[in-house]
Amino acid sequence: MSLSDLRVTSPAHLVAVVPYLLGFHPRDSLVVVGRRGHTLMFAARRDLPPADTPFAEVDAFAQHVAAVVARQTVDSVVLLGWTDERSSGAALVSAVADALLELDIPVGRQLRVADGRFWCYLCTDEGCCPPEGRPFDAEAAEVRRRAGFDVFTSREVLVASVAPAGDEGMRVATVAADRRLEELAARTPPGAGPLLGEIRRAGARAIGVAMARHRAGGTLDDDEAAWLSVLLAHTPVGEHALERAAAAGWQVQLWADLLRRARPELAAMPAVLLAYTAWRTGQGALAAVAVDRALESDPSLGIARLLDAVLTDGVPPSELDRVEAAL
Repeated sequence: MSLSDLRVTSPAHLVAVVPYLLGFHPRDSLVVVGRRGHTLMFAARRDLPPADTPFAEVDAFAQHVAAVVARQTVDSVVLLGWTDERSSGAALVSAVADALLELDIPVGRQLRVADGRFWCYLCTDEGCCPPEGRPFDAEAAEVRRRAGFDVFTSREVLVASVAPAGDEGMRVATVAADRRLEELAARTPPGAGPLLGEIRRAGARAIGVAMARHRAGGTLDDDEAAWLSVLLAHTPVGEHALERAAAAGWQVQLWADLLRRARPELAAMPAVLLAYTAWRTGQGALAAVAVDRALESDPSLGIARLLDAVLTDGVPPSELDRVEAAL
């Protein structure tokens, strides 16, 4: 489901849509949704700080959220506190609203969501916001029908969806891929230049096969996936893949599949490619999870650190489109 395809018709509809914007059902979270007219343009989530967090820290948190939102092209925002029975999230939502208004960013509704119901933080009319809250199950069912799929039940489940699969077949195939690379090096003329050239050509072929297969709705077999994961560990191949990475759902599926299957020490570039394509398609939560995997595999990888900064600062994909159009 694309942000640009959605037209929110009521507060209950907005609450029902949020998990599809994030990719999972939030818990103990602040969710910020940016709108331009009637179109949803931006959605972001942050963990709610503990209820006893000092005011100075809450204010700093709110200022950071407001700065991220200010980088987006939106007319107004809606704030949602996804809470439990022990904490209303009211203080944080109020602080974020104040920080946004200081930046002249209009704040629309401020909603609390808990246990399948929602309330308006600012409404005191029980006819509008009864004490027991208002359900949104009918709207959730309608959004689910339109989307045609379920989202992950939590961020932890999203993380698990790209965790190492530990498949024995891939382990054996990766050992064979290592030998294949050694054989390629053995028959290449001496010198780093010729070997890098051969590796780049082999990588380009492997990437071409992977993209054609996934574009057609298929997947790589173990030998193909292992060979690609081994080649991507080499800079020329990783650069070639990044040059061809685009905002396409099938590319997100390609790199998510390879990330799950790759040997952990080979996970950095598949994770970077997943992070980049997920970010370009508006799947910020998945992009953040992928960046974490990349940095876990290789903390010094420059492109992973850059993507981490891009996501932390809330840089929208449209900014890259603007820069590319100016070149």
